[in-house]
Amino acid sequence: MSNDKEDLRVIRTKKSIRSAFEEMICEMDYEQITVKELAGRAGINRKTFYLHYESIGDLLRDLQNEMIDGFIERTKDLQRPKDMDKITREFFLDHEETGKFAERITCSGSYHDFSRQITTSIMKHTWKAEDFDDQYVQELVMVYVSQSTLALYKKWITDRKPIAIEEMIDIATALICRGADGFIKI
Repeated sequence: MSNDKEDLRVIRTKKSIRSAFEEMICEMDYEQITVKELAGRAGINRKTFYLHYESIGDLLRDLQNEMIDGFIERTKDLQRPKDMDKITREFFLDHEETGKFAERITCSGSYHDFSRQITTSIMKHTWKAEDFDDQYVQELVMVYVSQSTLALYKKWITDRKPIAIEEMIDIATALICRGADGFIKI
């Protein structure tokens, strides 16, 4: 019985730490986040933080891995690159559901490297080498798809979502899957 209480305390503590961290990410740049302020917001002392995480970077990696695992799970039945339209749609919907936290991790300059790490990890775990005859061509396609998707999402967020998400998904999907040809007026 005491183990259950300890487990519940650990779960509550980690949840409090993560919640405070997500709030801080939405409010400030990564470099400004300190263990001291995070612990204060989470209602714990710094020593308790270090019982669960080695550093702020360690906590961020945990959250990144959760984002990666969640997106991979969300798109597990989709084939890359065949279902790129559906994958692009899921990217936008996933980020919309995650809210301000996903926007900051993906769009804020101080989180740029983390966004790239998440995208690279997802690609490495989901794209199969046998889908391409040439490994380098696969890498080029992956870079094109990932960077195009991120650039379109960042533009939409930076511009404060001037069009509805469904319209944005349609445009992003058309551009990523068919290029600019569908938008050129002759």
